[in-house]
Amino acid sequence: MNKAYALGVLLAAGMANAETLLRIDASAPAKTPLENQLQMGASVSPAGVKLGVNSQYLTRGGKPWLPVMGEFHYTRTPTAEWETELRKMKAAGIDVVATYVIWSHHEQRDGQFDWKGQRDLRRFVQLAAKAGLEVVVRMGPWVHAEVRYGGIPDWVVNAMPTRSNDPQYMSHAERLYQQTAAQIKGLLWKDGGPVIGVQLENEYNLDGPGEGAAHISALKALARKAGVDVPLYTVTGWDQTVYPSGEVTPVFGGYPDEPWAKSTKELPPKETYAFRFDSRVSGDLGAQTSRKGKGTADTDMESTPFLGAEYGAGLPFMYRRRTVVSPDDIASMLPVQLGSGVNLIGYYMFHGGRNPMDLTSLEESSLSGGYNDTPMISYDFQAPLGPDGQQRPVLAKLRPYHLFMRDFGDRLAPMTVRKPDVTPAGPEDLATPRFALRSKGDSGFLFVSNHVRQYAMPAQKQLRFSVQLPGSTKTFPRQPVDVANGSYFIWPVNMDLDGTRLSYATVQPVARLDNGKAGITYVFAANAGVPVELAFEGAAANRLSAPGARIAKAGSEADGDVVVEGITPGTGAAVTIQRGQKPPVTLLVLTPQQAESMTVEQFAGQRRLVLSAQQTWFDNGALRMRSDGDAEFRFAVYPALPKAPKSSVALRASTDGVFQAFDAKLPERRLEAKITPVREAKNIGPVVVGGLAHAAVQPIPESFRNAAAWRIDLPQGEKNALVELDFVGDIGRLFNGTRMLDDWYYSGYGWQFAVEHAGKGPLALSVLPLRADAPIYLPKEGRPDFGGKQQVAQLRGVKITPVYTLAVQP
Repeated sequence: MNKAYALGVLLAAGMANAETLLRIDASAPAKTPLENQLQMGASVSPAGVKLGVNSQYLTRGGKPWLPVMGEFHYTRTPTAEWETELRKMKAAGIDVVATYVIWSHHEQRDGQFDWKGQRDLRRFVQLAAKAGLEVVVRMGPWVHAEVRYGGIPDWVVNAMPTRSNDPQYMSHAERLYQQTAAQIKGLLWKDGGPVIGVQLENEYNLDGPGEGAAHISALKALARKAGVDVPLYTVTGWDQTVYPSGEVTPVFGGYPDEPWAKSTKELPPKETYAFRFDSRVSGDLGAQTSRKGKGTADTDMESTPFLGAEYGAGLPFMYRRRTVVSPDDIASMLPVQLGSGVNLIGYYMFHGGRNPMDLTSLEESSLSGGYNDTPMISYDFQAPLGPDGQQRPVLAKLRPYHLFMRDFGDRLAPMTVRKPDVTPAGPEDLATPRFALRSKGDSGFLFVSNHVRQYAMPAQKQLRFSVQLPGSTKTFPRQPVDVANGSYFIWPVNMDLDGTRLSYATVQPVARLDNGKAGITYVFAANAGVPVELAFEGAAANRLSAPGARIAKAGSEADGDVVVEGITPGTGAAVTIQRGQKPPVTLLVLTPQQAESMTVEQFAGQRRLVLSAQQTWFDNGALRMRSDGDAEFRFAVYPALPKAPKSSVALRASTDGVFQAFDAKLPERRLEAKITPVREAKNIGPVVVGGLAHAAVQPIPESFRNAAAWRIDLPQGEKNALVELDFVGDIGRLFNGTRMLDDWYYSGYGWQFAVEHAGKGPLALSVLPLRADAPIYLPKEGRPDFGGKQQVAQLRGVKITPVYTLAVQP
């Protein structure tokens, strides 16, 4: 038996009440980054700000930079919604928006490009800049994106070889790049614009004549020839990718499940939840081509930084496998990725959407030779922001980590990953504690995760950590803690709080606010079930005040630290540190729920912390809020606003700890839909197994002649609402007349559609029956009760959820 696994079993068995000391050696010097390893483009803005990249991390203005990037496809969202949705992304802690240029969305016919309306890349990039976001343009030509032929137009695929240096293909690729370059001309970083990088191709591991590194080199040359001169040129680095070393930097990813897999059962524990110390590729990411042997990214680990582009902020539904993920399934990946050395978190997708429909659909399907069957229109992806701008619960789980990276990423990025003395034997080892440290000098961050999707982890009992640093060994916390199944967090080690050393803390850093003459505020988030313990350097003893808490001198094992215990998380000031003539430093320790409700943005002249259970974002100085189904709003602001804010309805002011709190209520709206059965479902034949994957294949279009159908009459004159369609079956399709508005694979995950996009008149819903013997994967929570019948096609209800919005002017 593997020694690490054996230790894990003993720990899980619980050596009754015994303290478990987990050791990690961080005494070696941090790695020195290598410069000039990558040949990138123009990196200095007209204002003199340089964006750089070394072998370990990105830099901005000479400082380490650890941004958060989120994917949002402009062609999959109505133009009128772009600005608001980009601002929502900014408020969610996103720094960079990434977007695919889907070739077939722009050039369906040879030589006839369409960059208007929903395809207006230039307008999208301009609005991203207005929202305060940088941009990475993923130029293709092949993008995947669950689009037919990876986005390469039909007329190209039918006429010539693709994804190689074939002269005919490259002439069309060059034209695409020139068209794309014209759209972003004047918007590059060197011009003072937001475009900081481009991705060439996608999931590329071909390596034959005119392919591989030669093809990526040729594409980069075409981009530069077209005028795309940017600080970053990237390629996806997974599945044995091949590229010219030194000319591009690879980006990586990981998903909590594999909708493209063939299994109709739960998959083994995913590598995405395991800390990585010797590799960067997190298992199978679904490349459409295969190759054996190591790729360039494997041999480039010492010369390129660990950057991400496709960490799943959700998952798509594919016909044969309809995985539903929880918010914790997604958010628990963050401590693991950061603890493994990732220095750019890039999400795919952060904002869901819908495929544009013209004469035909362009989705990936087995009918067109694709490996997967995907919905014709829906590209929901279970994303943090849904296709209609709705905030999903996962966003609240992710945002504290984004804020942490925004305010403390410059400290984390140069830190080296440290491997524990004992590590799990592999992703399937659920018993051995999972943790890592990143440190530089005597400072660091501890990353812990005890969550693996669909697998119960044993509670880790009575844990303490022993970290050997260059100057000392730090053992903490003073009181051992239990880490429950599903827990995950980041703790600081020797963190500088503007002149005072926080030796360690059992709370997670989230944000830092500079309040000018009022001082500095550090915001932390408590971890559920873990007592709050803050340890400060002994010299700070006489400068600390912590009302309602205990301040005690620690033993020699903690280097004489002063430990603050008994803090109740909440909105009050947990600790105040006096600094003589300088303004004080205040520590807030929020509850996990409060931390998940917080945003930090410029508001009323300075960066402020806003707490609200409602969706919040900022637009031209105003705080904007959205509530789906609840007419009551509540938000709290810190520091307090200089004057009473204004809104279209009365704001009732109160105090909540150090926060200024407000309540408001809008007139309540009760909305109902009328449902009329149109036809019953007929019996359908067995699901066909075949296609490239040799798995369940989506029924052919003619199968819908057997679908059940209902007429849905919406409330007259109502636009600001969501239609929620609760059906059970195989595939649902929503129509206005003969125009398909949306479609959905049943999985148990809720289907919503914005009323404002429904058009005039009644809607029609058709539901293809789901057979009890269908060889598809459904989560057990969504598996319907067939009641002994061969198939099911039901509409259990249609709910109209009013959407309330509130604007607050400071």
